Amino acid sequence: MNNSPIGIFDSGIGGITILNSIKNLLPYESIIYYSDNLNSPYGNKSEIEIEKLSFKNVEFLINKGCKIIVVACNTATTNSIKKLRANFNIPFIGIEPAIKPAAMKTKSGLIGVLATEGTLSSLLFGKTSSNHSLNVNIIEKNAEGLVELIEKGIFHGEKIEEILKKCLLPMIEQKIDHLVLGCTHYPILINTIKSIIPNTIKIIDNGEAVALQTKRILKKNQIENSSLELKYLFYCNGSPMSLNKILNNKFTVNKV
Repeated sequence: MNNSPIGIFDSGIGGITILNSIKNLLPYESIIYYSDNLNSPYGNKSEIEIEKLSFKNVEFLINKGCKIIVVACNTATTNSIKKLRANFNIPFIGIEPAIKPAAMKTKSGLIGVLATEGTLSSLLFGKTSSNHSLNVNIIEKNAEGLVELIEKGIFHGEKIEEILKKCLLPMIEQKIDHLVLGCTHYPILINTIKSIIPNTIKIIDNGEAVALQTKRILKKNQIENSSLELKYLFYCNGSPMSLNKILNNKFTVNKV
């Protein structure tokens, strides 16, 4: 089992940002990535719908022989990670907005969270937010429509800027000093985000933290890879266009 791959799933291409962090930290591990882009976005779906889709994604990756699964989607994590862990005998790594480090580092006492409606309205997000908001003011914004554009392969331009400015300018006016990217799709837009906010605002995503946690869980379960034969496999159940684009056509994307 040690030489089996790490499984990663997302509602689309956002999880590639997590995959890259894991690949950089664990270059000796094989990875299978599954994009459920046929059902993207998850952010406007009900908790029951998200749970059903997450279960299907996990079953797909387990059938591919994965030894551990990274839920590379904030909305899927906040809505279904508890039930996934209860129903499958495999280690899971979840993702949720990095409010804790932002709350610990803020000097102004004001942090911004950019996320989807599905994440912001979830019980897990609410609990995490309340746990770290005693002395910190958290300004939440739903970047509605952003994931849909990214899934169409639109990573910059007027429409992207319009949505980001609508969300970010009020945060800037309220003087946040940290911005939490609460969706794995958003780091794809990092250059546009940086062009809008002042450089005094620190951007936080959780790619590195997720990679470190994956490393810890692999070691704890003694399932680190010992093989030199690496493989990176990519699957999607919708159009492979945006996945091919983000991968720069360096890998074959298998449609299922």
